[in-house]
Amino acid sequence: MASDRVEQILASLRKNGGRASTPRRVIIETLLDARHHLTVEELTTDVQAGHPEIHLTTVYRTVEALEALGIVYHVHLGHGPAQWHLADDAHQHLVCQSCGRVVEAPDGAFAELRDRLEGDFGFLPDARHFAVVGWCAECRSRLPGGTPSR
Repeated sequence: MASDRVEQILASLRKNGGRASTPRRVIIETLLDARHHLTVEELTTDVQAGHPEIHLTTVYRTVEALEALGIVYHVHLGHGPAQWHLADDAHQHLVCQSCGRVVEAPDGAFAELRDRLEGDFGFLPDARHFAVVGWCAECRSRLPGGTPSR
């Protein structure tokens, strides 16, 4: 139930000294309804469709407050602006540097690499905050020999 999740998030904000205002509720509902990652500008456009009084700065402050609580996180997909989505939707991003297509890989796809980096180097990566850049199958099929030069 989305309304239960909204109430959980608002309770978390209150518990940590934040306000559970109407604009924050609308922003959270919009994030929960999103079918893809959103930039703050896209989120603001979606929010303002029903609530034109909610300003861009309010959206920025809200996503920053939600990120501080671990409720949302941002990722940079290629060279574009940060995109936001809910932290409980864990996955990694594969970005084609030719066509820009983004594939969401399940969280476990990088488990072996994560374990190896931790075991070999004592380093635990947070794979949510980056995108692996390469070539999708369709773009690779158009490359000479099917493989980009390295």
